[in-house]
Amino acid sequence: MEMQSTENALLGGRVRLLQPSRGYRIAVDAVLLAAAVEARAGERVLDLGAGVAAVGLCLAARVPDCTIVGIELQPALAALASRNAALNDAGERVQTLVHDLADPLPGDLGLFDHVATNPPYLAAAVADPSPDPSKALATVESSADLARWLEVATGALKPAGTLIAIHRSDRLEEIVGHLAALGWGDVTVKRLPPAARVLVRARRADRLLRTEAPPLLLHRASGGYTDEAEAVLRHAQPLPF
Repeated sequence: MEMQSTENALLGGRVRLLQPSRGYRIAVDAVLLAAAVEARAGERVLDLGAGVAAVGLCLAARVPDCTIVGIELQPALAALASRNAALNDAGERVQTLVHDLADPLPGDLGLFDHVATNPPYLAAAVADPSPDPSKALATVESSADLARWLEVATGALKPAGTLIAIHRSDRLEEIVGHLAALGWGDVTVKRLPPAARVLVRARRADRLLRTEAPPLLLHRASGGYTDEAEAVLRHAQPLPF
């Protein structure tokens, strides 16, 4: 049975997006993650936890000629991702595969210049899952926990590649610890106040080298997005570290 969907727009209408009418819905996190990927034309990007391809399509809209491979656990979301790629005339650049990250990635994927990932934010042991099964899978760790997501992400990168992740700020130390143990200890953190979220960029390094980048203030005190946030969320500007 086909998942019921609505059509929405991202990046000021540059991206048309079908997403489930109920359950997990795209938030600004996906747009911020895509904006933080420092991809160039001709490079390959892996999107782990692709959902309906919001990250891949926002990146494709901003960076000409890069290609994005998405990995998604839920077949219904992957089907919407494929429809979204066609809807945005990006079918040759944005591909989504159904795969469980608890298993090794297909060997024929090769290595990537960048990996972007938006893992489920909640550990299973402390979560109160949504009654909607699809939303629960998107927001609560299941077959692959955070350590496994980061292991897969770093394992899919070229030696000089870059990992970009967005996650809850209260799990930042856990993320940094896993990355350092994996040999990707060149870590830069960009905070997104007032949201309890952080962007984390990691590169290969044998020892921990941690840097705090200037934060991106999302909201004005009087309400609404700041000009800097609007440039990223509406006008498809990159989000530099």
